[in-house]
Amino acid sequence: MVSILGNTFTVHAEIDLPGEDYIDSIGQTINYVSVYGIIKERMAVPTPLLETIAQDISTRIYALDNRISSIRISIEKKNPPINAMEGSVAVKYHRDF
Repeated sequence: MVSILGNTFTVHAEIDLPGEDYIDSIGQTINYVSVYGIIKERMAVPTPLLETIAQDISTRIYALDNRISSIRISIEKKNPPINAMEGSVAVKYHRDF
């Protein structure tokens, strides 16, 4: 979860790579520390639309490794500023490469 300007967000990233017979090194997969860094950095930039953020995160993650075949990003805003609303709102973005 990330807290920005008095709100809390939960970001999920799913990354599809081509199958390997046996994965035994970081070079065969995505460095998730780098993925986390991309998400953290992008979430620190105030942006009116969650959709824009999801698209930007997807583009930046793909730039890490062109073996990626698809990316799914979901961003949930835990306390949206909507009168009398209890709950959260979220967007999901999916991109195939």
